[in-house]
Amino acid sequence: MHSLSPDDQRFQTSFEACAIAPAEFTHRAHLRLAYVYLAQYDVDAASQRMRDAINRFLAHRRIDASKYHETLTRAWLMAVRHFMDRAGSTACAEDFLARSAALLDANVMLTHYSKDVLFSPAARAGFVEPDLDPILHRTYS
Repeated sequence: MHSLSPDDQRFQTSFEACAIAPAEFTHRAHLRLAYVYLAQYDVDAASQRMRDAINRFLAHRRIDASKYHETLTRAWLMAVRHFMDRAGSTACAEDFLARSAALLDANVMLTHYSKDVLFSPAARAGFVEPDLDPILHRTYS
């Protein structure tokens, strides 16, 4: 079982209210948000919530909507889910990230995707499967 701390819940509320500064939405914060959603929902529902929250955040902060990248968002959710399955029970996002340090490498997706595929317009607009190495978690429930 994966639990949320009061801090995780406040983080989710703050992000969804667009109360977090863009500079605070780091790679680690993206992973934390993915964990928070995946602790509550299956991958499909978490993906939809993450997509909606990020796009709302971009619009609220007047950041170009093209910054949103569907493949990266979905691939990171799949990777976080995979690591959650391997981690056993976790008390909060920080506990999970401490056990899953490999996720903190923002470049790890380049082991799954070639740059040409990952940074293509098609990958930005919709989910594209990895062309180098599959992301192990394939069960979206």
